[in-house]
Amino acid sequence: MEKALGHRFRRPELLEQALRHRSAGTPHNERLEFLGDALVNLFMAEALYTQWPKVDEGALTRARAELVRESSLARIARDLELGARLTLGPGEMKSGGHRRDSILADAVEAVV
Repeated sequence: MEKALGHRFRRPELLEQALRHRSAGTPHNERLEFLGDALVNLFMAEALYTQWPKVDEGALTRARAELVRESSLARIARDLELGARLTLGPGEMKSGGHRRDSILADAVEAVV
């Protein structure tokens, strides 16, 4: 996973936790997802602000919303093949949770 991300984690246990859905027990990724959500928004806001210096706040907000929406983050998760790396509980595994946009998007945020 670290190779796919191009990042070496100082605390690999946090990466493991980031890929653990709450259906698989604790520790799970929800608290990391909370932090990641804020960071993803910050990173996208900064990138858009820098790339588009003359664009007004409303357009920046709409562009950021497009980039950080669930389907966009799920696409990133699929590109990184996160679904195959998720730890899910039995019910989520049976229902195909590793393909669900919400779970994939949450995992991206948690990894961030």
